[in-house]
Amino acid sequence: MERISQPPAPAAPGILKRDLFGTVSLAYGPAGPEVCRDTRSARWWTRWLARRLARSEATALAAATAVPDIPRLISWDGHVLVRSWLEGRPMHHARPRDPAYFRAALGLVRKLHRAGVVHNDLAKEPNWLVLPDGRPGLIDFQLAWAPRRRGRLFRELGREDLRHALKHKRWYCDQALSRRERAILARRGWPSRIWMATGKKIYLVVTRRLLGWADREGAGDR
Repeated sequence: MERISQPPAPAAPGILKRDLFGTVSLAYGPAGPEVCRDTRSARWWTRWLARRLARSEATALAAATAVPDIPRLISWDGHVLVRSWLEGRPMHHARPRDPAYFRAALGLVRKLHRAGVVHNDLAKEPNWLVLPDGRPGLIDFQLAWAPRRRGRLFRELGREDLRHALKHKRWYCDQALSRRERAILARRGWPSRIWMATGKKIYLVVTRRLLGWADREGAGDR
């Protein structure tokens, strides 16, 4: 497993991010650093969506309590979500090239699925961390889904989670891809085909033009 020569410096308490969906801040609780997502400061016209996203994150983190290397849910009262801080460097900064990192990343995604959670946002590099000891970590569960029953849609979305993880492996460590992994990459699932044909265009207009987001933003929200 790849090692980082200098562990990331501990983050200082304070505001990490402030946007239309509220405020994300870092504080120190009894168990260590905590990330607080406060939807009460969201704009009035996005507050309902901010609460829905925070609720999705709380539900997913609660379901995945036994999964390692993801944040731990501390509390959720319907307005403010508090979770543990996950120390590490975002993938696009750390640029992992060790095949062991990506083997562990695929294993982490499978553990998440066994816990009944699909992440649904693994295409974004800032949602992947390289932890101080070189292991992969995952953050940002606002789009995650933890259904009561795992049907066909869950399986298809889970496959897309794995395919997105493999896309990062192809970018940083292409020579380590197996024949089976290349076959998975070559076959885009039907949720992805529908998204690319319809939803992604709307998403790009809303996030980049109306909200001023970019896919690599949010790397400090660990």
